[in-house]
Amino acid sequence: MLEKKEIAQLKAFAAEIRMGILEQLRAKGVGHAGGSMSIADVLAVLYGKEMSYKVDDPNWADRDRVVCSKGHAGPALYATLALKGFFPYEQLLTLNQPKTMLPSHCDHSKTPGIDMTTGSLGQGVSLAVGSALACKLQGRSNRVFVFVGDGECNEGQVWEAAMFAAAHGLDNMTWLLDNNKKQLDGTVEEILDTGDLSEKFAAFGFNSVRIDGHDVEAIYDTIHDYDRACGKPQMIVLDTVKGKGVADIEAMPSNHSITVPYDDATRWMAELAEEVKALREEA
Repeated sequence: MLEKKEIAQLKAFAAEIRMGILEQLRAKGVGHAGGSMSIADVLAVLYGKEMSYKVDDPNWADRDRVVCSKGHAGPALYATLALKGFFPYEQLLTLNQPKTMLPSHCDHSKTPGIDMTTGSLGQGVSLAVGSALACKLQGRSNRVFVFVGDGECNEGQVWEAAMFAAAHGLDNMTWLLDNNKKQLDGTVEEILDTGDLSEKFAAFGFNSVRIDGHDVEAIYDTIHDYDRACGKPQMIVLDTVKGKGVADIEAMPSNHSITVPYDDATRWMAELAEEVKALREEA
């Protein structure tokens, strides 16, 4: 259980991650805002409290690993890594620019701290499963966390990977499903309704729960208190809001990838900075 001070610190970190996302999109003028903003709270918990990693040794063999299967949410992971010191914060201004180390989608070969190249939806979960199996076979105790989108679950490869993970008892991995109810061209319900994803993954053999994806305390407790002795992979279905943290983006009917006017982004960042200030004072 987190103390009140720790909760405030993690909320502040999540707001800083959202500022880092906007920093990138403001510089580029366009980008994947919605699905990046919606996972900031989970990233704050992972990198701010829960995971084992070494900033000065990104490829440390015993690190916990993060695979962003919804690879277009790279800006959220980039912001997190920059804030933790994996690379200079100023590099965020080069998102998706020529010769950048921060391409539009996650690339292990270019960015310190990125554990897996992803982008083609569905493939990242298979790669994460392979990583978790390799850790098991090597007798390592580290964990693999994989972000998957609710729209991404339209891909059959996601379910093949799920069957494999459960069949092989990969209790060293946690799937973090960003259930923000939207995908590229509309809502998940209207395009290809996936139903109750928590129940579906439970039926596939996962220890599956559903929580508020913006509640840092609930996120931490669910991950930290997981009993791997059950011999099952963990699924956390995170009920989230696409574009979370900026009311203007949240209200956009289509906010998967948006134009980001410089002045608007500056105003949004200023509002988040005030939130961070208040939370830091509370902590």
